[in-house]
Amino acid sequence: MRYQKASEILPVELVELIQDYIDGEYVYIPRKQENKKNWGEASRTREELRLRNVEIFVSYSQGMSTRELAEQYFLSEKSIQRIVLQEKKMRRGEDMGGKSE
Repeated sequence: MRYQKASEILPVELVELIQDYIDGEYVYIPRKQENKKNWGEASRTREELRLRNVEIFVSYSQGMSTRELAEQYFLSEKSIQRIVLQEKKMRRGEDMGGKSE
């Protein structure tokens, strides 16, 4: 997100009206609901975490301990346990023909 000068993009009348409410201050104008993006959608963070979690689950399934995984991924053991449980549930849903996300 970058700042834009209101005087360069809005009609003069609208700028003057806004100045009646807040003169010289910053205003955040939120996106319309239909234009909002989900968390991680723009930066691919969501996809990267999804891939990481699959890697963690596969390593755990192949015998790696939660402690080893926590050290490798710089997470707490509780976080590793949560990820493993979440992945197990997703796979169970896929096995039963359910939707995973």
